[in-house]
Amino acid sequence: MRHLVLAACVLGGVACVHTNAAVMDVTEKRAPLCADGVKVFSDTSKIRQTYQEVALLNSKGESGSTSEAGMIKNQRKKAAELGANALVLTGFQEPKAGTKIVGALLGTGAERNGSALAIYVPGDSARVRQACNGTNNR
Repeated sequence: MRHLVLAACVLGGVACVHTNAAVMDVTEKRAPLCADGVKVFSDTSKIRQTYQEVALLNSKGESGSTSEAGMIKNQRKKAAELGANALVLTGFQEPKAGTKIVGALLGTGAERNGSALAIYVPGDSARVRQACNGTNNR
């Protein structure tokens, strides 16, 4: 079964990344926006505006069929669903070489992991409106 999923990911161009979210304040609901409206930061010092933490995001995917860029794309989509307009990357973990070899031999694969903080920057709404103007993926 795992081989069928991997084959579908590789051959079908399906994103083989799963991102889950731990929402910080479940009582606060934000309107979803388009993924293009989610700006990516490498650390919080680059934000330079006040922001609110929306959710902690954790992603994982088969190391042979995912990339950091694919993980970030999936995290941007998840953040947009939650109404966050920015993402702070907090780290990526690659499986060790030994894990990859054993996974390949056993047919189980090895997972790449990534984490990020989804945030809402109130002062960035004009940029988000421009980025999402005319899109249907909200």
